[in-house]
Amino acid sequence: MKTQAAVLFKTKTKLKIIELEMPELKKGQVLVKVSYAGICRSQIMEISGKRGKDKWLPHLLGHEAVGKVIAVGKMVKKVKKNDSVILSWIKGKGLEADGAIYKYYGKKINSGPITTFSSYTIVSENRVYKIKKSQNKKLSVLCGCALPTGYGMVHNELKIKKNDKRSILVFGLGGIGLSSLMALKEKNIKNVTAIDKSIDKCKFAKKLGYKSFSNIDKLKKNKFDLIIESAGKISTIEDAFNLLEPLNGRLVFASHPEKNSKISIDPHQLITGKKISGSWGGGFNLDNDLNILLKNIKKLNKYYGEILSKEYALKDINYALKDLEKNKVFRAIIKFD
Repeated sequence: MKTQAAVLFKTKTKLKIIELEMPELKKGQVLVKVSYAGICRSQIMEISGKRGKDKWLPHLLGHEAVGKVIAVGKMVKKVKKNDSVILSWIKGKGLEADGAIYKYYGKKINSGPITTFSSYTIVSENRVYKIKKSQNKKLSVLCGCALPTGYGMVHNELKIKKNDKRSILVFGLGGIGLSSLMALKEKNIKNVTAIDKSIDKCKFAKKLGYKSFSNIDKLKKNKFDLIIESAGKISTIEDAFNLLEPLNGRLVFASHPEKNSKISIDPHQLITGKKISGSWGGGFNLDNDLNILLKNIKKLNKYYGEILSKEYALKDINYALKDLEKNKVFRAIIKFD
């Protein structure tokens, strides 16, 4: 069996669209026909070499998708042939299988437990989550990364309840930040401000009924009880921390700055009671709580449709990566069928 795939052969170069030979399934592996795959800024960092030396080159990429199960390997019990599934980097129940080794004219092409930039992919059982066949597949692709992280920071880590009155800032409106905004909207939270350098994303925040700014200088006189940061830079994490209220102010960040970067914080601000912590996937359990995300999508369907308004073919994935990097799209999505 063969698959069309986008492969990284060398950092700081474009992905190559090639046809790969697929190996036979091993224990704990699942073969999936991909319908939609999302692109995250994490892949942009990987391609640009900002995560440090890449010892797995050449390899496949991608960590969020929706598709259909074609076959399962030995001992797989979580899903079966023809199931509709979400693929996510977030580990769940099931076996942890090794990444598949593909072939290109006899050359090995590596992959991890999950990759999604290919028409067919082999993934580990614990990265697969069953959904109803009637579920909106295009919108559900967000459940693989952006939505559980953004929603999870609101729901699990900051434990924001419906109608919470505290002042909240969402710093950075990429896929995670937008997902946090949608979670706050679903919980009917009113006292929310958003900041992003993209004017279009600020306009989208205003559609949700929130104040938004594209220039941090206009915010520096304000202080916030809770801040969700996902802008992806050391400077934005530091700026967000400085915008916290003393005593009980809390910052949760999901940014992925360049490898070996360090955050600089004034110790006195920690003494005043400010708190800071990082988020790993929003602390979300997709096996148990996926329906929470799917209900959120259904309730705010029209807004999610706007987030994923532009689709790309696999052959155009390098354009999609460039558009996402330059903030020309809210969330880049690859359509396979």
